[in-house]
Amino acid sequence: MTETTEPVVPRTRILADLTPLRTSPDYRRLWFGNTVSWVGQGMTALAVSLQVYDLTGSAFSVGLIGFCSFVPLVVFGLYGGAVADTVDRRKLGLASAFGSFLLSAGLVAVAVAGVEQVGLLYGVVALQAVCFALNSPARSSMIARLLPAEQLPAANALSSITSTTGMLVGPMLGGLIVGWWGYRAAYGVDVVTFTASLYAMWRLPSMLPERGEGEAAGKRASVMDGLRFLGTRPTLRMTFLSDLCAMVLAHPRALFPVVAVLWYGGDAKTTGLLVAAPALGALLGGVFSGWLGRIRRHGLAVLLAVACWGTAIAVFGLTRQLWLGLVFLALAGAADTTSMVFRNTMLQAAVPDELRGRLQGVFIVVVAGGPRLGDFLAGTVADLTSPGLAVTGGGIACVVAVALLALRWPGFARYDARKPGA
Repeated sequence: MTETTEPVVPRTRILADLTPLRTSPDYRRLWFGNTVSWVGQGMTALAVSLQVYDLTGSAFSVGLIGFCSFVPLVVFGLYGGAVADTVDRRKLGLASAFGSFLLSAGLVAVAVAGVEQVGLLYGVVALQAVCFALNSPARSSMIARLLPAEQLPAANALSSITSTTGMLVGPMLGGLIVGWWGYRAAYGVDVVTFTASLYAMWRLPSMLPERGEGEAAGKRASVMDGLRFLGTRPTLRMTFLSDLCAMVLAHPRALFPVVAVLWYGGDAKTTGLLVAAPALGALLGGVFSGWLGRIRRHGLAVLLAVACWGTAIAVFGLTRQLWLGLVFLALAGAADTTSMVFRNTMLQAAVPDELRGRLQGVFIVVVAGGPRLGDFLAGTVADLTSPGLAVTGGGIACVVAVALLALRWPGFARYDARKPGA
């Protein structure tokens, strides 16, 4: 690939760089539509959880919602990436977004009709995950076509604001709306918010994947080709391995209900604060991301960010004051945003366009599977030893693991954003 041009980034910039929103109307519409729809999806996710609990009174039944979304995300994540490398990505994004729109409309219809079938809710959640698994690789692959390479870090920082806003604002609004007007109102708002994403996709130009030399147009993209390409690129593999270090070894989310009581003498409200703290830190990391555009050693930045995540989690495991624990969880969230920005940028800049969808599909699988494996590992270690050892030991293991990976593949730390194909 060609070298990227040298962007002019003010050395005093602290807040998020809004250049992508100013220079690309297509990206601006896409970002706004995604932000609005993420909030709506956050509302629906909470409303479905509340409705399942109302119908069953079972925490296990609520937990099955995550399983119903996890399996389609893993299965269709890789497949969705291959489809995104075969067809017009605009049409794929539009079709999958319209599918999500219809599913949200179906939830409204079910709520209005008074149908109380938990299995139906599980089915909708699973189909929503399928639509997301098809939509996300297509949408992510578009960004590198809409913006110059030097604006990708800023665009990925803005994307982090989108996702964390959805995680924070969506459930909060969903709880209020369900409490005031019921489930049909929450689902109805989600339907309305999806129109913003549909409109943004509709206005995009055609996004047919670029083809490599000798590759026939319309040839079906192979998932295995994407995996083989990843196998020959240790630098790109490291973007996934470093994230797995954080999400599998040092992901204490499953222990929040336990530590809220044992460490802080709290209750469900305390658990809510612990859950919200990393998301708030991630949001602040995106808001104050203006300095990221000055970084050229993206691989080194990822390694340091993952090490910061592990360190913050390890120290959190030693805290017994709630405010201090929340601070370190927020710091971990901010570090995670930094890692995500540079990992995404490397995938977008260093991967040929004809393979971007498949690599984004792998990214979805890692993002979906890593935290859930981390939940299982943290719960198992805490049960065999103690929550403190599980959290602190996991944080230390994360730092050690990412250091060993850096020693094994030293070229990752030398990655230069000005020569992404080198």
